[in-house]
Amino acid sequence: MMRWHYGLISLFLMACGAANAELIRVGAGGTVATLAEAARRARPGDVVELPEGELRGQVAVWTQAKLKIRGAGSGTTLNADGASAEGKGTFVVRGGRIEIENITFTGAKVPSGNGAGIRLESGALIVRDCRFLRNEMGILTSNDPTVSLVVERSEFGHNGGQKGNPHNLYAGTIARLEVSASYFHHARIGHLLKSRARESLIQYNRLTDEEGGQASYELEFPNGGKATVIGNLIEQSATTENPNVVSFGAEGYPSGGNKLVIAYNTFVDDRRSGGNFLRVHSGNVSVSAFNNLLVGGNGKLDGGPGAILDNNHAVSREAFAAPASYDFRLRPEAAAVLRAQLPADVMLAPIFEYVHPHATGGFSGAPVLPGAFQSVAK
Repeated sequence: MMRWHYGLISLFLMACGAANAELIRVGAGGTVATLAEAARRARPGDVVELPEGELRGQVAVWTQAKLKIRGAGSGTTLNADGASAEGKGTFVVRGGRIEIENITFTGAKVPSGNGAGIRLESGALIVRDCRFLRNEMGILTSNDPTVSLVVERSEFGHNGGQKGNPHNLYAGTIARLEVSASYFHHARIGHLLKSRARESLIQYNRLTDEEGGQASYELEFPNGGKATVIGNLIEQSATTENPNVVSFGAEGYPSGGNKLVIAYNTFVDDRRSGGNFLRVHSGNVSVSAFNNLLVGGNGKLDGGPGAILDNNHAVSREAFAAPASYDFRLRPEAAAVLRAQLPADVMLAPIFEYVHPHATGGFSGAPVLPGAFQSVAK
């Protein structure tokens, strides 16, 4: 009876908290005039809504235990325009659970060379339907091992610079990184995506450096960890600065239990002098790669000693619908020959596929094709 009594009190308090939550609108005619005012006023559970259109030179630090920050209508563009919060970026986040939606971050630049659209320092952050364009860094996290970051349906492009460690997205030594249904392209010097997280889940994305791209790696896990890469289209451009598309453990393995799983991806190597689809550095690591399609390059995956490599196929561009426009659905004649082998662990089988520019689509039944796409070109 006592437990039920306390449960009723808890539900009552949660309901009161939801009822007292405030919608804080930023801008002319809103609740507050600026983002900085909204950050000072917001309390746990509130929603901060930014006006549709562009805001220039407005930055903020968010420290609330729970908060949602969203752009109204078709979205808000935050153009840093020379401003930065604490000399770090447009948003600095060190709260509990914060959600950011429907916002474009652009122009973040600081003297140290790593100005970020979002600098995540503590807590759990969820980013949905956002764009990070032409910053020195799209998202940059701290090295707090309790931090988690989830990115969904977002775009990262043309981020980077000439100094610092610029990347489209750079997760430090945090607990967990999850990225899905997102589009990464045209990094300037740095990587499309770099993660030092203890656990990384990268699924149903398009990571393509494309024409004129200068990315180093498309995907790097320098400290190993537990990384699962499923259902992605991953392309190395002709002008890349590094021959490796995916790199694992380049700086060693500071912790045990390192494991890399790469399944149902379509790898494309457009590097003129060829490159490596996968480079796994020696150490205490388990590697398995299966049901991947390999286009160009050296035609193989280098998983290192003891790697389990199964049902990965080198295929020509003629097997796909329209590779020049990044439509890597298989043609019917290729789909009739290539078949996936279902993994023993059903959790490693894809249930969605990437839909450009940043979404996913479902398919019925179990996956039958290798590569990132189960739908077949007509």
